Amino acid sequence: MEDMLVSDFISVQSATRLYSVFFRESVVSDIDKACEKDAFFVIDSHVCKLYAELFIKIPQKRIILIEPTEENKSIDKVKELIECLVEKQIRKNNPLVAIGGGIVQDITAFAASLIYRGIEWQFIPTTLLAQADSCVGSKTSINLGKCKNLIGNFYPPSNIFIDVNFLKTLEKKDIQSGIGEMMHFYLYAGSCFMEKLIENYHEILANRSTLRAYIQESLSIKKSVAEIDEYDKDERNKFNYGHTFGHALETVSNYEIRHGQAVTIGMDLANYISSNYGVMTRDTFDRLHQLLKVNMPAYNYRGINLNDYFQALSKDKKNLGNDLVCILAEKPGKLIKQQMKMNEQFQAVVREYFQGVWNS
Repeated sequence: MEDMLVSDFISVQSATRLYSVFFRESVVSDIDKACEKDAFFVIDSHVCKLYAELFIKIPQKRIILIEPTEENKSIDKVKELIECLVEKQIRKNNPLVAIGGGIVQDITAFAASLIYRGIEWQFIPTTLLAQADSCVGSKTSINLGKCKNLIGNFYPPSNIFIDVNFLKTLEKKDIQSGIGEMMHFYLYAGSCFMEKLIENYHEILANRSTLRAYIQESLSIKKSVAEIDEYDKDERNKFNYGHTFGHALETVSNYEIRHGQAVTIGMDLANYISSNYGVMTRDTFDRLHQLLKVNMPAYNYRGINLNDYFQALSKDKKNLGNDLVCILAEKPGKLIKQQMKMNEQFQAVVREYFQGVWNS
């Protein structure tokens, strides 16, 4: 771990602004500065209870709590937040500060982009998934019914403040969810961090303060692509690796499987499809399968209703006509965008995977 370089910040150039990710030992001073700017705080309700001492100086009338559920990542909740802020007499010069994970981030950022045609917002991510992935890249994503992330835009924060101490109170499966997203960045980049991550996997779960270098590596990979393809037209598409198949799995499991772990399985399934379609060698699949398997959750995969799974795949927002658009892999560092027919061959490969390959 000692050879992994870390710094105090990362700067990201978006189309609309330059923003920075600051790594902190504590975010108290950042909250105080936001209070001085008469900010409004949108806080994960669980985080507010766990870290009540952090928020003592914030006037109660400037705090809005959100329950971080997929059901709340909706247009109705965004509308409710905007109405609440208007009732509290928010003005264009009052920033919003989101404190929580990706759901709080999405709701707050989307609302900030709409109020007065756009106000400043800042982000203090408290989950590994948000710290290592979603905080950078400008995307906002809102669900529409059972269609995941169907609505959204691009609206970057002015600043992001990361304190890995928040990770100490996360459940193990939430850490594993964040690790799933880090894995997908490392496999995209062909990064040696993948092997380091697996080598130190159990240490990371036991001592979460060791995660900072991995978080920084993940964000650096994402930054390098987001700066050249912020609006997801070309190279950034490859970050959908594992997500097409993972999102569908989240849906059919009724979100029992955490996002990042669903992405882990989604990458493994994408690799299995790749190996069956001649894109990836079987040896490469077997090697990657053993790496990814470490982060897969215990679940009754054989009990998945595959008709529901294929139906969920058919509703993916990236699809073109009746074709599935997904990311396959030749090897780490070489991913390809593929348009596929969900025909009998495709469905047979997916069925084979869920009937036992995942556990081989």
